[in-house]
This record gives sequence, structure tokens and C-alpha cells, in this order.
Amino acid sequence: MRPHIRLAGNFILVTLLLAGCHHPDIPAIRSADTSHNHGLLASADDLKDKKLGVLMGSVHDTYANKTYPKAQVLQFDNTADLTLAVSTGKVDAGFSDADALREVLLTHNELAVLGKPLFSLPVGAGFNLKNTALRNEFNDFLAEIRENGTLADMSKRWVQTRDNRMPDIPITNPHGKLNVAVALGGLPFGAVENNEMVGFDVELARRFAAKIHKTVSYSQMPFASLIAATASGKADMIAASMFITEERAKRIAFSNPYYEAGVVVYALKSNIATSPTTSTFAPVPRAALVHIDDLKDKRLGVQLGTVYDDYATKTFPQATIIQYHNSSDLILAVTSGKIDAGFSDIDSLTEIMSKNSAIDRLGEPLFSSPVAAGFNKKTGTKLRADFNTFLSNLRQSGVYADMVKRWTINHATKMPEIPSSTSHGVLRVAISSGGLPFAGVQDGTLVGFDVELVKRFAASMGKEVQFYDMEFGGLVAAVAVGKVDMCAADMFITEERKQRIDFSDPYFAQDSVAFALKTKLVPTPAAVTQPQQPSFFSSVATSFQNNIIQEKRYLLLWDGLKATVIISIFATMFGTVLGGLICFMRMSRLVLVNAPAKIYISILRGMPVVVLLMLIFYVAFASVDISPLVVAVIAFGMNFAAYVAEIFRTGIEGVDRGQSEAATAMGFTKTQAFKVIVLPQMIQRILPVYKGEFISLVKMTSIVGYIAVQDLTKASDIIRSRTFDAFFPLIMVAVLYFIISWVLMQVLEYLERVTDPKYQRRKAGAR
Repeated sequence: MRPHIRLAGNFILVTLLLAGCHHPDIPAIRSADTSHNHGLLASADDLKDKKLGVLMGSVHDTYANKTYPKAQVLQFDNTADLTLAVSTGKVDAGFSDADALREVLLTHNELAVLGKPLFSLPVGAGFNLKNTALRNEFNDFLAEIRENGTLADMSKRWVQTRDNRMPDIPITNPHGKLNVAVALGGLPFGAVENNEMVGFDVELARRFAAKIHKTVSYSQMPFASLIAATASGKADMIAASMFITEERAKRIAFSNPYYEAGVVVYALKSNIATSPTTSTFAPVPRAALVHIDDLKDKRLGVQLGTVYDDYATKTFPQATIIQYHNSSDLILAVTSGKIDAGFSDIDSLTEIMSKNSAIDRLGEPLFSSPVAAGFNKKTGTKLRADFNTFLSNLRQSGVYADMVKRWTINHATKMPEIPSSTSHGVLRVAISSGGLPFAGVQDGTLVGFDVELVKRFAASMGKEVQFYDMEFGGLVAAVAVGKVDMCAADMFITEERKQRIDFSDPYFAQDSVAFALKTKLVPTPAAVTQPQQPSFFSSVATSFQNNIIQEKRYLLLWDGLKATVIISIFATMFGTVLGGLICFMRMSRLVLVNAPAKIYISILRGMPVVVLLMLIFYVAFASVDISPLVVAVIAFGMNFAAYVAEIFRTGIEGVDRGQSEAATAMGFTKTQAFKVIVLPQMIQRILPVYKGEFISLVKMTSIVGYIAVQDLTKASDIIRSRTFDAFFPLIMVAVLYFIISWVLMQVLEYLERVTDPKYQRRKAGAR
């Protein structure tokens, strides 16, 4: 019998717990790369007095007990528990077969093979001793698929190229049912993926059922129960990559062998002292991507608002399409394996691959599209004509060719000196800094082909450029409503976009390609050797240098920090004052006064703040030249006011009304009574809730990048678009948000203390 790797059920939990620090892909089984040290395992002979883990009822169980009588052999119900025991050091070594262990090593880089394979055994299907007819039918079927090449193709797909997609196997004129006992120990032989059974044995049983015109019914059970179920007639056959042994042949009848597997021992690399060895079989990743057609049922990432969004949806209707707001998040999703592939233009991808060696393009270009600048249909006619004239002159002068060479061939990162002038006003340009060569951030300033093109155009008209760096999906809307004069962001000309904005003459042509992790592509030479992993502190130091120091990227974080603090404080002040006014209206007895307040509170509390932000920027102030920072303060202040109004009302109503009446009876006016009696108590009551809403506001400011405000989150996106570091910029931003929240919280807590009557009495007593 051969043990299995159980990917379903609790193995998922084990993988999540252990895979965090492991390399995502191991191409071949290998032992650890360590020197021989005293007390470490050098070969299988060193297991004689160790703790050994085996799968209960397996061949390994019998082998370990007979071969190592002085060892402590621990039996596990499933391979997930056995793997966990080896990984955590609960046992010194475990037993597995080579093919199944490859699946374990894909997510457990801390494990390795000890020495050479111990032995190999043939694998066959099992049948009831009395059901010789079914066994003979299976042997005939096996001979047929071996002769026509189907068996070899199955072995290649499941074991070598590790393609986990089940083929469609129709069953014609079914009569009766074939009950197959399986133990889904994991790929390549049997597992559950996307709620469907897949694997070599699963396909084999399904093909056999189709051959004899029966529907197949799988009975999943523990491996140790398979023989008993078949021997008692509960199942018609076993398809579970079971080793053929004399002892088992006494209880069930085996088919002719259809596979042969080797048995190996594995342990923690830190416990192995042998020199590294590599098996001759180095498979490519499971479901390897060979050409674009392989994406038809995969998880694909696209940037929101790009042509790839529409292309992927139409071309791959069976795929799962996931949209991302910016290219940084898309790259992160591909790099971390959240999606199988993404789409990009070839020039941007070339820049990305120069910084991120983990990804590569898949196949040939998908299509080619012209790139142009966009203008408002009503107000941008003259500006568009001026741009076309400028573009023609730029080509004739040779400057255009020089720009193409510098940014796309020589990969320039610095802008040339382009004198600007304000004599004829300001040119407002929407741009999306998704990364070089078209638009990125270098030393805190925008650089790239599109940036230089726009600056040269503005200089030709004697204007100064004012860039609005925003999400790609918002560019067309910004031009269409007149928030900006034009957009230049490596934008493809499409019929749908032409309905909303006018395009200039094309100034570039782009090939579009798909890309994925190199470890998912064929061929994948980079996946054969594993690079030496740097130490934790070395990795942190490198990340700090690349993400913070290099190109003065700390300036981006500083600017983002200032924007976040400014929005948070001023939105809080504006929202508090507006909330007080809304509260006053809400508590009025006049319907004409309190009804609008109720409506305001209901609408604002029921509307996502990002929708409110976009409405104010693109609708309310569509024709107004207003700073996005001011729009953010207004939007967040209005949202904050709706909650604060109710907080104030609850605090006021929580003060005993008799106190106000008593103050009035003593000669106080209503205003004086409120100021002296109600207000101090109200503040004390509402501060805990007010603090929570305030911190929520600080965190909500992370969405202001939608309207081209460079806050902390936007700064993180810009940095990631240049370094393609998946985690460090996000961690830095998380720390900065925490610091902002903590500092502002201390201010509010101080205010809470000084308004506490008990604190005031203690302070007065101390004097």
C-alpha cells in the first residue's frame, strides 16, 4: 500500500498553518543541503531508535515495525496528521511514496527526502474475491488503454505535468452503477478540488465505468477501511493507488498492475545530514500553462476599466475574472498565487519583469491596440487639434523617436529638463501612475513617457501642467465631466471609450500579453533550482532600502502621511460642527426643521463613503476647479456628521431632563443651562463612541486615491508599482495608520480625562 496526501478537509488547515514561510514551488524531491553533523540523519539506517510516523494500515506500517524493532512507530489516521507531526518535530521521520511526497514538498519546504528510495511496489485496483468477472473486465480495459496510449497520457498529465483538470468522460446508455471505494489522500492520485473529485485513480475508475456503460458512485473512506469494504461487498472495486501485497491478496483480488511507485523516508531538513540529491523526475507545476487556451477555466486578474476587463470576460467565459483597481494589486495577486494569470501591455510587463523575476509572459501577443490621449467631447475640440499638431511636429523633429528609445528601450527613469510657463494658464491632466515606462513616480515626482509627452505639449502652449494621479478606471469619467482637460495614461482607443471622450491621433501602439508566475509556465527553467533564501533581517534590510530609501521613496510616505492627517483632522472638525447643527435640527419640534435632518442622517448613513466621495467630486463639483483634498474633507466630514449628530442626540437625551428644568428655575437661560449643565455631561458620555467613529474616519481616508489624492494608501500603491514588493509597503502603511490613530486617540483620551468630574475633583484636591 502507498500512503496518500489528503488535500481535502483538515489538510487545508495544515497547509494554511505551515505554508506561510515556505517556497511556493518545489520541482523535485530532494534532501536537505546541509553538511553532515553528529546526531543528524544521514541515511535510513539511522532510524533504528527514532520516532517514526506511518499511515495506519499501510505497507509502511508493516515495514517500519519489521525493519526498526527498536524504534517507536506512531500510527496516524491520515497523511495530513503525519505531515504535521514530521513538520513540528513530533516524529523524527515519516514514510511516503515518491509521487505523493512531491505534493507535500510543494507547500512544505522545510521537509526533504532522507537518502534513496527504500523499495518500489506495483499498484493495482482491488476487487471482491468472488467478483472475478468484474476483475477480468477491468484487466481487459487496462490492456486496451495501455495499448492505445491513454494510460501513458494519464500518467503524463497527472504525475509529470501535474495537470489537475479532469477530462470529460461521457457514459453512453448507462445501465447499473459501479460503486468505487476511494481514499482521497491527495494528488496526483485522488483529491477534491472545486467540489469535484480529481486524480489519476478517479479518472481511471470513471473511464472503466464508461467502458462497461455504468454510472460511477464513489465511496470515500479511510484507507484502512478500503479492503474491508470491498471484501464485504460494500464496494465493487478499490481505486486508491493501493500496493499489491501477498497479505492483501488473501482478502481481495488485485487487477494487473497499472502503476509502480517507490517508497521514501522524509524528515525535517534541519535533521538531515546528507548531501543534496535530486530525483531524475522534475515535474512542471500542476496545471502548467503552455498557451493562452489554458486560461479558459482559470482565475484571471484584470485592471478595472482596461480593455483586458472586457477581453477576458468575452474570451474566457468559463474563467473566474477578478478585477483590481491598480496594477500593483494585480501584480501582487499573480505573484502570491491568488490568481493564475494577468494581462498587461508588453512594454509595462517588460518593466515589471526587470524588477520581479518571478513572473513571465505566456505565449504570443493577444492583440495590438493604438494608444492616444483623451479629451472632453464638448470643450476639448480645440485642445485636441492643438495636441495633434504638436504630435505631428514632435515626430518630424525626431524628439518623439528619442523619447520612445529612452523610455521603452533604454528604460530611462529620469525626466529631461522641460521649461514650463504659466503665461497661458494651467493644463489639467489626468494620469495613472501604474508604472514605467509610461507613468511612474521617481524621487517623489511623476516620470515616464506620458509625463514627458504632456509636459512638452504644455510647454508648447506656454502652460503649466497640473497632474491628477488617479485610478485608471476613473480617467474617462474625469475627462467626460470636465474635471480635467485631458488624460494621457497609455490608454487604448476603443469604440466604447470613443462614445464618452474624443481621442487624439495615436501616439503609440501596444501589444497585449498574458503573464503568470514562471513556476506555472512551460518551460520553466527557473523553477528547477531553488535560490538560497536570505535571512529574515537581511530581507527586512533589503526591503527597507528598496521601498523607503531608494529614490527617496520616504518622501511619498511623508506626503501621504500629511494628506491623511490633514483630511482626518479637518474632516473631523467640519463633521463635528455640521453634526452639531444636524443634531439641533433633528431635535427640533418643527417638522420642517427635523424632517430634513432625519433624511440627511438616513441617506448619509446608508451610503458607502466611497460613493459619496465620487458623487461630490464627479457630480456636485464637476464644473468647479476644486482641490481633491478639499473634496475629501467635505465628503468625509458630511459622512462623519451623520453619525456624530446621532451621537450628540443620544448624549443630550441621556442627561436627566430634570437638571435642565432645575437650572431654569434657578434663573438660568436655556442656553446657559445647556452650556453649564448638559454639555459637560454630554461630552463625558459621548467621548467613548466619538473616539470609535473618529478612528473609523481615519481608516476610511484610505480610499481618497479614487479622486487623485495621494494619501498613505496611494503612496503604498505607487511604491509597489516601482518595487513590486508584495508586503513591505503595506506593512509600513499599516504601521503609519496605527501611529496616526494612536496619537489622535491619546488627544481624545486626554480630553476625556479633563472633562471627567472625578478627575477634576482629584486635581483640585491635589492642590
